[in-house]
Amino acid sequence: MAAPRTVFSQVMSPHVRFSLLDRSRTRAGEPDSAALRNTVERAQWAERLGYHRFWVAEHHAVPGIASGSPPVLMAAVAARTERIRVGSGGVMLPNHQPLVVAEQFAMLEALFPGRIDLGVGRSLGFTGPVRRALRRDADAPDTFGDDLAELRAYLDGRAPVTARPRLEGPLPVFVLATGRGLAVAGDAGLPVVLGGPVLDSPELGALLDDYRARATATGAQPSVVVSLDVLVADSVDAARELALPEAWALAAARTTGLFPALEPVEEDRPMSARQAAVVADAVGRTVHGDASTVQAELDDLLARTGADELLASTSTFDREALQESDARLAGLLQTL
Repeated sequence: MAAPRTVFSQVMSPHVRFSLLDRSRTRAGEPDSAALRNTVERAQWAERLGYHRFWVAEHHAVPGIASGSPPVLMAAVAARTERIRVGSGGVMLPNHQPLVVAEQFAMLEALFPGRIDLGVGRSLGFTGPVRRALRRDADAPDTFGDDLAELRAYLDGRAPVTARPRLEGPLPVFVLATGRGLAVAGDAGLPVVLGGPVLDSPELGALLDDYRARATATGAQPSVVVSLDVLVADSVDAARELALPEAWALAAARTTGLFPALEPVEEDRPMSARQAAVVADAVGRTVHGDASTVQAELDDLLARTGADELLASTSTFDREALQESDARLAGLLQTL
């Protein structure tokens, strides 16, 4: 596939870092393996554009997502890139033993020193059958805080057993949060990755103030990464068209229980009232438009959150349009 025409400077903004999260979205008419290859190619493109990090995700038995093992995919991405940081957005601790996660990421750090990030979350599988396959009961007690502390003890060499290979330096750990995880991140003195509806909540300012106070009390430097979908095109209408495939997939999941592969979606596609409402909400939560429109929205978001970094988790069916959007977004680094 030919590279998009628009290529911007690789000089990073000294104030706000831009990064990408790729969920290895499958596309209609393509095998799952293509989604993984596309992820690696997008990481290479992101590195050329000067993005700070490139993260991958963990989803199990989801038709629309090919990535179920972040450490394996991270190894492939890191092997095909040279400088960009590579991380997980994230490893879901309820699905894993903390020792195993520590070993996997210690190995990645040993192989690719100074480039590995460990983002962890608390989400369970989407459906009952998936949770049962993962040996995880939806009613099980929430042990995320304890699991996080145990994981860090292995990484720091403070646990009763030693995770191998032993780390030669610190490995950055981030907590993924949609709201309540902010307090956990703050009490642990860790950076937080914040996304979802909480970004539009009137309580957002108070939640972030509380996180920063908790993190500061531990002696750590608070750090906020905001994660959301961002699409930049020639016009607002063109960017909205790019947002429709992901919005439709979400609407299909809400009404059928299955999160499907990306496919082209026209504005006049027949939808039920519920599906149309989900699509409208999903598109509304996506920052989309031409460069000036997106810049204004991001300026407002960064002002409201005081975020140190933006992690764009965007997907669309058209890969060339997605690459062009990534390039345009990277160009905004010069103005933010």
